[in-house]
This record gives sequence, C-alpha cells and structure tokens, in this order.
Amino acid sequence: MQGTARRRPFPVVAPGAPQPAGTLYPGRHGAVKNEDTFKTSPFHLDLWFYFTLQNWVLDFGRPIAMIILPLEWFPLNKPSAGDYFHMAYNVITPFLLLKLIERSPKTLPRSMIYVSIIMFVMGASIHLVGDSVNHRLIFSGYQHHLSVRENPIIKNLKPETLIDSFELLYYYDEYLGHSMWYIPFFLILFIYFTGCFTPVEEESRMPVAALLLMGPSSLYYWYLVTEGQIFILYIFTFFAMMALVMHQKRKGLVLDSNGLFLFYSFIITLVLIALWVVWLWNDKILRKKYPGVIYIPEPWAFYTLHMSNLHTAKESL
Repeated sequence: MQGTARRRPFPVVAPGAPQPAGTLYPGRHGAVKNEDTFKTSPFHLDLWFYFTLQNWVLDFGRPIAMIILPLEWFPLNKPSAGDYFHMAYNVITPFLLLKLIERSPKTLPRSMIYVSIIMFVMGASIHLVGDSVNHRLIFSGYQHHLSVRENPIIKNLKPETLIDSFELLYYYDEYLGHSMWYIPFFLILFIYFTGCFTPVEEESRMPVAALLLMGPSSLYYWYLVTEGQIFILYIFTFFAMMALVMHQKRKGLVLDSNGLFLFYSFIITLVLIALWVVWLWNDKILRKKYPGVIYIPEPWAFYTLHMSNLHTAKESL
C-alpha cells in the first residue's frame, strides 16, 4: 500500500533455539529485554544486611540516642543526636532502595520508582522536624500515651491557640509525614517483590545468612508498623504479596531467595504484631488513646506510660 511505512518484523526464533542477545519485545509499558525472563538474582546479603543495620541504628536507635546521651551535649534548642541519625537515614535509605531496584532481575517501572523515592525523602524530612520536637518535649514532661490536648504541659498553654499549633505539629509528624514516608517505602518494596520470581525450583531456597537476618528484619518491621501506626498499609501490602505469589504459582513460578526473605519477614512481622496486641489488650489507658476497631499501641506510648523514668527539664535549661 503506497504511503505506508514498512514495519520491520520481529525476529522469528524456533522453539528451544537460543534467543538473539539484546532482543526487545513490545510490552504494555514499552520494550522489555528478553534477558529479564531468564535472569535470576542471588541473595543480596550485603544490601539486606545494610538495610537491617541502618534501620536498627538510624531509625530505631535515634530516640534512644537522644535519651541516653548527656543533655549538655545537645541542648533542647539544638538538634539532638537522634536528629543527626534521622538525617543520615534520609540519605542512606533511598540510596539502598535504588541499589535494591538495580539488582532486580526484571525491568521495573523506573518513573514510578523515582517519584516514590522523591516522596519518601519529602515525607521522611517532614517527619524529621515533627519527630525532633515531639521527642524533645519528653524532657519537659510530655507523655506519648496521652493526646496532645490531654498532656499536662500542653493543656495549660496560653493563649490556647498555641495548642492548635502543637496539634498541627503532631499532624505533620504522625499523619502527613508518616504517609509520605511509608507509602512510597512499601510501594518500592512491593515493586521489587514483583521481580523476585523464578521458574527454577532450586533457586527458591534461602541461605543460612538470610535465616539469621530474618529475625532482626522482622522485628524492625514490627516496630515500623506499630510505631508508625501503618497497619492498614502493611496488611494491604502483605495481601498483595500473597495474591501475587498465588498468581505466579499458577504460571509455574516460585519466589527466589530474596523474595522468600521479604515474604517470610512480613509473615513473622504479622505474628509479632498479633502477640503485641494480645499482650496489651486489657490496658485501659492505651485503649483510651487508641480507640476504634484497630487497636495497635505505639511502643513509645507504652514506654512513657510504663517504663519511663525521665525527669522534667531543669529550670536552668
């Protein structure tokens, strides 16, 4: 037909014959390399270890560092040690997430990854400011197991509009910051998880190092879900993983070692959350702060209620 450009046909290869290197096949989101169909990925011991280490030190450890280090080193009107931990976390974690995506044996949607990383950094940075002020208030007698307006050091503020400002700070810390931080984080993990399938049954095994890392990793996810109050986000991500596993199983695909590590970590996390809820089920004070159908107390609320021996800040500070 005149005026119609001739299309270059895709190479036809007999079944079982080796595919030409670099051959591209059309897909819904563009061309996909044929290597993606066959490449598998060994267990990323270095990345998972770095993830676990920096999560425990820079995230879980930041409020602990703020409390145990002498107050003279980090005055209340200056950033605390935990704030510097948080700054390091905001830089290192996006880098590790990008390196994890780079090692995926599948071609993943890069644009979504980059937008998610940007949102992650924004949310974690918002949380840095709010969390810094909220944790510094502990030294002045602020109690995390009470709401903002019920705290003795807050409800007597004059003028009362200052209480609204503290509630705004709490909103940025616990709601907006957490949403912009954790939604991209779990989305990136799930996107990576979609590429962790292989047709080779022998590759669906975890090395001993993975089994050793699974405990600390699961315990951190427990802390992340309970302290971040993101159980809904976590459980939907977990259900999506389960649905994907069942769907891929029908195609004869199984999880590789990295996928198994992530999937089993989420399962153990769910068990830990259930044990945590059962343990504190009859706590009337925490029940008052966390009403509603989903009752999952924050570890720091439990700490300030039952374990904290902090004193109010001295008048000289």
